[in-house]
Amino acid sequence: MVDPDATAETKALYANLWAIQQRGFMFGHHDDLNYGRHWQGVKGKSDTKDVCGDYPAVYSLDFASMMDDRFNPQSDWVAQSKQNILAARRRGEVITACCHLNNPLTGGDSWDNSSRAVVAGILKNGSNTQAKFNTWLDRLISFVKDLKDDNGHPIPIIFRPFHEHTQTWNWWGRGCATESEFVNLWRYTVAYLMRGGVHQFIYIISPQSGGADGEDRFTYWWPGDDYVDMIGYDFYEQENPIDFYISLKSLSAVSAKKQKPCAVTETGLEAFSNPRYWTDQILQPATASGVHISFITFWRNKYVGKNEKDTHFFSVFPGHPSEQDFKAFYCDKRTYFSRDLPDMYSPVTGIIVE
Repeated sequence: MVDPDATAETKALYANLWAIQQRGFMFGHHDDLNYGRHWQGVKGKSDTKDVCGDYPAVYSLDFASMMDDRFNPQSDWVAQSKQNILAARRRGEVITACCHLNNPLTGGDSWDNSSRAVVAGILKNGSNTQAKFNTWLDRLISFVKDLKDDNGHPIPIIFRPFHEHTQTWNWWGRGCATESEFVNLWRYTVAYLMRGGVHQFIYIISPQSGGADGEDRFTYWWPGDDYVDMIGYDFYEQENPIDFYISLKSLSAVSAKKQKPCAVTETGLEAFSNPRYWTDQILQPATASGVHISFITFWRNKYVGKNEKDTHFFSVFPGHPSEQDFKAFYCDKRTYFSRDLPDMYSPVTGIIVE
């Protein structure tokens, strides 16, 4: 692992991620516990659970607003996120977090790619940009150090910073940074968090594409084996399951060569309507020959109230045409939901984590 001082529970989770991808994959959903298609802020509710009677195995959320200039320690969002992380851990689920950080140089949002000086500014010792970024990391350190399980142990989190760096839309991506700048930003962030006493992170990198990719896609701007624990992949609009399969097979091959678990960290087809979406477009390619992945996380179901014209949803919810197919997907022995999980935070016999 990247962190030589990773906690015992974090090492155990890492081993279980490797073990589970030899048997099937976990279903994940971003913000599943925070809101759904027609609800928000209801403790214990989930669109997934409302359809199949079970929670996702993987709970995904975004740390950015707890770190950057949107930070408000008294906000309901901070309290709700902490509550949902604790609830997910109590059920034995896996937690992963991305980071759509605002632009620390311009003050714009995560998609403000107007300057090529952002990453360089963070890496410049003594700069205002670096000072601001460090403050954001300090807030993250404070937040995660407060996340303890019922035994008082730090809760492991699969941390996914600077995702989709293969694209141009974010201030850390290939449109704004050079390869060396990105690599140094990644290493700087990892080192800073470890120096700050965070030893519960599994660091996952996640390039993005929407087509059939070869192995080189997953090592694009690679920070080094000593700085990456896990290989992710953001893959949207997979109307062609053959492309999805080709990419998953390539991802699995890199995972095997590097002996690091892998996962689909963001995926989905916005406003999908195929009644057999789950079994035909997801299950078949994800369990085909040569594919071994630990989890697939679908993007959020935005809360829309009664505004059915809003089409920003990527997973199932009550009344969706794929509801029955999702139940079949849930019942397949190769898909893991909350109640299917082994103890993800205890060591796995026969797997050594170094």
